[in-house]
Amino acid sequence: MLLKDNYSKAQELEALRRQHQLILNAVGEGVYGLDLQGNVTFANPAAAAMIDWDIQELIGKSMHQVLHHSHPDGSYYPKECCPIYAALNDGSTHRVADETFWRKNGTSFPVEYISTPMRDEQGQVIGAVVTFRDITQRKWAESVLQQTNEDLELKVRSRAAELYTANEHLKELSKLKSRLVSMVCHEFRNPLNNIALSVSSLGRYDKRMSAEQKQQYLLSIVANVERMTQMIDDILVLGKIEAKRLTVSPQAMDLTEFCQVLLKEFQPNCERLQFTGRFKPLMAEIDPTLLRSILINMLSNAIRYSPKDAAVQISLSQRKHRAVFIVKDFGRGISPEDYPHLFEPFHRGKNVSNVPGTGLGLSIVKQFVDLQKGDIKVDSKVGVGTTFKVMLPLFPLLGNHS
Repeated sequence: MLLKDNYSKAQELEALRRQHQLILNAVGEGVYGLDLQGNVTFANPAAAAMIDWDIQELIGKSMHQVLHHSHPDGSYYPKECCPIYAALNDGSTHRVADETFWRKNGTSFPVEYISTPMRDEQGQVIGAVVTFRDITQRKWAESVLQQTNEDLELKVRSRAAELYTANEHLKELSKLKSRLVSMVCHEFRNPLNNIALSVSSLGRYDKRMSAEQKQQYLLSIVANVERMTQMIDDILVLGKIEAKRLTVSPQAMDLTEFCQVLLKEFQPNCERLQFTGRFKPLMAEIDPTLLRSILINMLSNAIRYSPKDAAVQISLSQRKHRAVFIVKDFGRGISPEDYPHLFEPFHRGKNVSNVPGTGLGLSIVKQFVDLQKGDIKVDSKVGVGTTFKVMLPLFPLLGNHS
């Protein structure tokens, strides 16, 4: 009877062992057991497959030397510092969410694991069971999510920066609009008043005026109309530049001849203008409309802000693949505090407030020079004079290399 009972218990134990083995084999996570020395007592197929070892080869080996010997960077991982083996010493369960296990071929993969102490009937620690999971996919998903969040944050920051820039641009446009309205009201009032006064005088004193006096009034009206027309043209040009509707149309021309013809337009001030530097032809492909506006604005400023008997010099020369235009006057000069704002629309120097002007000329010059891939420089001393130097590519294809 006793023999029969023992046989029955042995069968139950064998059935229980097989059941446990089937459970271990079916589990998708890696499971292995350790004795007190840290050597493998059992391992399930999932554990062996993940580290690319045969189960029988693992039995009796130090599992730390097999799969946990190094940190992710390849540096040595001391067994004494390993949480898996801490369970053998302190009898506590240790959970680790992110470490590295190593395969037989020397490659590694990220894991999370639990090291749980095993105890006998007396409660003594006799080993440990380690359950681990390959978290490569989870790490990849976390990396993708982090990258997505970073990209989203970058886009949000970029959009916020764009909105801030747009807001600042709108503020600047609002200021420019206010300055434009103020300038137009101020600058148009004087010529309109002059025209109205001339017309009134012609109407009231027509019979008393000589033909010469009437001619002077008519010339005054024409001059004031031209002044207002120029202001309107300047404002329209700025509008085209802002809307990016202004294009560069280079044409073949002789720059020397172009400058000489242009100077003749400055009646009656042409006698004050001195053309120096180059008298032989200098061929180029430059937009004549833009060039004409650049030179007229610079020459007009030089004449306007110089004494009536002072000379204004314009010179033309060639430097490598660039045409160099220099306009020099001996007038009142530019105050140092005006330099940072010299090419801003509607800005006028502190020492020229008594001279009519819109503050648009130099802004147009700068933008026309930029459109043609050129450079502009200014040198000035108060009470001595001002020199503007404009350098433009002679040919469009060479403009980016000069």
